[in-house]
Amino acid sequence: MEKIYDVIGIGIGPYNLGLAALMEKTELEGLFFDKTAEFDWHPGMMIEKMNLQVPFLADVVTLADPTSTYTYLNYLHEQNRMFQFFFFSEFKVPRQEYNDYLKWVVDKLDGLIFGHEVIDVIDHHNQTQEAHYEVVVKAVDSAETKSFRAKHVVMGTGSKPLVMDEMKGFPEEDILHTSDYLYQKGELLSSDHVTIVGSGQSAAEVLLDLLQEQEYRDNMHLTLFTRSPGLFQLESAKLGQEFFSPDYVDYFHELSYKERKESLDLLGNLRKGIDPDTLKELYKTLYHKSTGNKKARVTIQPMTEVKGIERTDDEDAYLLQCHQWQSDEEFDYRTEKVVLATGYVPHLPEWFLHHFKEKIEWEDEKLYRVTRDARLVFTDDRDHHFFVSTNLVHSHGAGATNLGLAIRRNVQIINKIVGKEVYQDRRNTIFQQFKMEDKDK
Repeated sequence: MEKIYDVIGIGIGPYNLGLAALMEKTELEGLFFDKTAEFDWHPGMMIEKMNLQVPFLADVVTLADPTSTYTYLNYLHEQNRMFQFFFFSEFKVPRQEYNDYLKWVVDKLDGLIFGHEVIDVIDHHNQTQEAHYEVVVKAVDSAETKSFRAKHVVMGTGSKPLVMDEMKGFPEEDILHTSDYLYQKGELLSSDHVTIVGSGQSAAEVLLDLLQEQEYRDNMHLTLFTRSPGLFQLESAKLGQEFFSPDYVDYFHELSYKERKESLDLLGNLRKGIDPDTLKELYKTLYHKSTGNKKARVTIQPMTEVKGIERTDDEDAYLLQCHQWQSDEEFDYRTEKVVLATGYVPHLPEWFLHHFKEKIEWEDEKLYRVTRDARLVFTDDRDHHFFVSTNLVHSHGAGATNLGLAIRRNVQIINKIVGKEVYQDRRNTIFQQFKMEDKDK
């Protein structure tokens, strides 16, 4: 029988990259596959001067093992940038440098295989042979397929752009998602009117970037429509940030499904706001553009949903069908280009639903049940586990996509697989508590 690895990771993003880095201090053997030719983190949104929204300590290892070779500080040390970073005196780091750091980690690790797409995972359970998963991989360049076997699987397939059906089917240089922003920026700058649809961080970053480019384009108008009540900032207060702690995730996971859904609605400003520094820079830019009674060539309108897009009769522009929901007013809006900052949805491969839908437990028709240590809950007892880092907001809360908490999740995955505490799974990490503990326990 072919070799059975301890772990096979599906997807190589920051989550599985961190898992691979932390596994190096164990005896676990693993492979990680990604269909992209090489590592590149959100390349379409690597806008200059934009920072990561979490501190540099949320690299792929530090919160679990600050002595690791793969810390951000060691990256700076090896790049001879330690003094520059020291004088930079910022806790948040440029997004472009974080991407370069991740590539540095990739170059140092073995077992990361790019240009290979996982096209199937077969569950070999209740057989005479050792229970395991068979992972079928296809080489992107040659279409050659090969199978690998693993005791455990970690699915980190990430997310994909959310584009409503009414906004699909148009030329990508005209109607595009923010994930392709930098690829199409030249086309945007060649037009006279660009409209951004959205209210989150990506929408604000694209608007700010185009506003700064507007200095070289006298005739370009910029518009932003958002169905949200306004452009509000991300919760940045210190006690508010404690909701991104292991302690809160423990509390959240124990709630009922109904209570978890209600909590997500209450804590929306923890997930969907805009970084305060971005909003400050955006306002400063708008103010400078309006000095001397100049009229800024900008339209910003909240409470407005874009319900559809159609090409104009002369095919030189597009008409957006808009609805200001508070005043209940419908109107059409003419623009040349549209950037959709409409967010992302979890990417679940077709093979996953085909093979595992009937084998696992579900919270509702779309959301699977997940343990605190990120295992899918199967309808049978098993010791070969299927871990997930995709689509966990319903089970792990607002911090499910937080880079720092991803390290904690990897700690739990490794400890579960090894069967002992390889890395400390720390509790009592914050000043708040979310329920009264039983003092007699």
